[in-house]
Amino acid sequence: MTVALAFEIGLAALLLAIAAWTITARDAFTAVVVFVIYGLLLAIAWVDLSAVDIALTEATIGSGLTGVLLLGAAARLRTIAAPAVERPSKSLRVGAALLSAIVAVALAGVVLFLPDPAPTLAPAAAANAVATGLDNPITNVLMAFRAMDTMLEKVVLLLALIGVWSLVPDRLWDERVSVERNGPRRPTDRDDMLVFLARLLPPVGIVVGLYILLAGANNPGGAFQAGTILAAMWLLVLMAGLADPPPLSRRWLRLVLVAGPAVFLIVGLGGLWLGSAFLAYPVAFAKPLILVIECAMTLTIAATLGLLAGAPERGAER
Repeated sequence: MTVALAFEIGLAALLLAIAAWTITARDAFTAVVVFVIYGLLLAIAWVDLSAVDIALTEATIGSGLTGVLLLGAAARLRTIAAPAVERPSKSLRVGAALLSAIVAVALAGVVLFLPDPAPTLAPAAAANAVATGLDNPITNVLMAFRAMDTMLEKVVLLLALIGVWSLVPDRLWDERVSVERNGPRRPTDRDDMLVFLARLLPPVGIVVGLYILLAGANNPGGAFQAGTILAAMWLLVLMAGLADPPPLSRRWLRLVLVAGPAVFLIVGLGGLWLGSAFLAYPVAFAKPLILVIECAMTLTIAATLGLLAGAPERGAER
């Protein structure tokens, strides 16, 4: 047995054990912490499979941002006196475990019995990649061959934020206006570790996020990973109490929220106007146009995720 094979077997066993621990943990906070660990280990597994782009997404979204949201929810649950809840019966738990096992075996069977070689459009995508000037095949597919899907994903993200805003009680909107008038709430303990991290990490996180954005054209990375990192840095500052979310009525904030889909749509209409097709990039300007779209999408993703995770929570605490 080689060292690489032993590492992969050990990593797979550890992932299964951590997953089981996440499900069986009785305390919500413990389950969330273990879930974050699971996400980081899963990112390592994707790196081992040479899927670095997926690993970055898993680390930033699956473990990072989702972990922050779940930690906040677990902390709130600790302060709320939960009513007595009857535990599910043993037969129900066994049935759920068996159903999960059946689904897992079925998925494994589908993967193992795929035709060899598996059907793929990778050769066709690689053959036409030169038209965009991008060396990263993931970014190339997302911004060229699946450009419509990528644009609509950002629209869905924006609609999700609008949905959250629609459910926010009116009193919280008024409280955000008071933030604009009275200034942000400052931390009570300047020596707190969270405050220290909120001062130390954001400059580094911003540089890393910008690097991942710019490097995404030729290397693993891109707008979604970069925007998530920027949103996480913003959330860290909010959680430490160093700043408050901007009032939702600010015009510049709303312009940032629609910047990504708007720039994407303008470029798409430009391709249609030039006579080729919607979202068809002129070959001579394909790479610069894609980079402009990626920059706008990064701002939209960072602002949307930050507001989804941070603004309602801060308003509710006031």
